[in-house]
Amino acid sequence: MALLELEGVEARYGQVRALHGISLAVEEGQVVALLGANGAGKTTTLRAVSGTVRRTGEIRFEGRSIVRGSPEGAARLGIAHVPEGRGTFAELSVWDNLRMGAFVRRNRRAVSADLERILVHFPWIEERRGQQAGTLSGGEQQMLALARALVARPRLLLLDEPSLGLAPLVVREFFGIVRMLNQEEGLTVLVVEQNANIALTVADRAYVLEVGEIAVSGSAEELRRNESVRRSYLGY
Repeated sequence: MALLELEGVEARYGQVRALHGISLAVEEGQVVALLGANGAGKTTTLRAVSGTVRRTGEIRFEGRSIVRGSPEGAARLGIAHVPEGRGTFAELSVWDNLRMGAFVRRNRRAVSADLERILVHFPWIEERRGQQAGTLSGGEQQMLALARALVARPRLLLLDEPSLGLAPLVVREFFGIVRMLNQEEGLTVLVVEQNANIALTVADRAYVLEVGEIAVSGSAEELRRNESVRRSYLGY
């Protein structure tokens, strides 16, 4: 049984249908990439999973239907969503932003231990803990958004365009941390990414969306060898 399963999922913004019956699966411990052009429905797919858009069809998490659930319910089940644009609270301090990730957790001692664990991956946070999050660089804000999501101890991490607007060196560092967490802690990740090269480097499996439908799917290696995917998204 997959950790996450979508079957025939549709989603609308008003009268505009953004998803036309998406079906996909994410196995526990996998990194799965969603690729495609702007407007293909990638972000809407993540929103459908986290409950931030109206959707129909079937969405199961650990075998349990969540298609009628709320965003708060998804978070309590262990689904953490890092939206495009990072979603940091600009007026709050770095440390308060980090602590916001624990709002669904009750065990304060375990939260404190996880905060210390996260500082190992993001040591600069300790030095900047009192700084307003809005004054951080774009790369630092993206790292903070990732760290905040990890405080929730997610079973599934949803990442929406994490490389957007970031320098190549920061992008490599970001995805290096994601891959390390996947390999060392078994973190399951569903990532929307325009940079197909780096997405396919870290992913186990990928889906290519076109106009709200899945056009191609397979292992990351298969998609790297797919001529149409290479020409459209990899540039060679």
